[in-house]
Amino acid sequence: MKYTFVLLSGGTGSRMRNSIPKQYMLLAGKPMIMHVLEKADQLEDVEKIVIVCADEYRSPIALMLEQYGITKPAEFAPAGASRQASVLSGLKRTESPNVIIHEAARPFVTVEDYLELIREPSENAMIGMSIPFTVLKGHETVEGILNRSELVNVQLPHKYDTKLILDAHLKAEAEGAEFTEDAGLLFHYHPEVPIRIIPGKDYNIKITTRMDMLTGEIIYDEVFRRRK
Repeated sequence: MKYTFVLLSGGTGSRMRNSIPKQYMLLAGKPMIMHVLEKADQLEDVEKIVIVCADEYRSPIALMLEQYGITKPAEFAPAGASRQASVLSGLKRTESPNVIIHEAARPFVTVEDYLELIREPSENAMIGMSIPFTVLKGHETVEGILNRSELVNVQLPHKYDTKLILDAHLKAEAEGAEFTEDAGLLFHYHPEVPIRIIPGKDYNIKITTRMDMLTGEIIYDEVFRRRK
């Protein structure tokens, strides 16, 4: 199967409180987004990369693609006002029958992880982990109990049949329905479609805060530098 790799890079990084979005900050001496793109470039089944970003970052990213020797065809799609809108923007530029969705702020997925996702027989699959801590429902007061054995921590990447996930996103857009990730969105509109959950890794974190950046440097040293 052939895939388009949709990379979400439209976040503003407001929680990082930095002058540039987190995905362009240096992690282990390299822009975070390039940790993802270098691995995507090694995937034979990926025929095109679509980078969803704010317009002002197109030129800097294009320069990075050249500097780091990315060989796969890459194009840009405009970032939306929400993550969901950004995914839809990327899907509209996807011509491959299948799509991989990932985000630039989640740099610790390995080539082997991508290959495991690609080789999964189901066309619709996600990386996820069981939740190792107790979760309650509530805000100012406890409102309910959630059974953690029935819950999953949604990680990325995901892969989908392009027409199917695009159809679900267009329905959500038409209804004004909001979702924070794509597996739940697809399940809502196509509950008859199985979505496989592939066990993830505990170091596959999303970089969101300054503390995440510090943790990320440790993860890189402990997990990735030792691979070299």
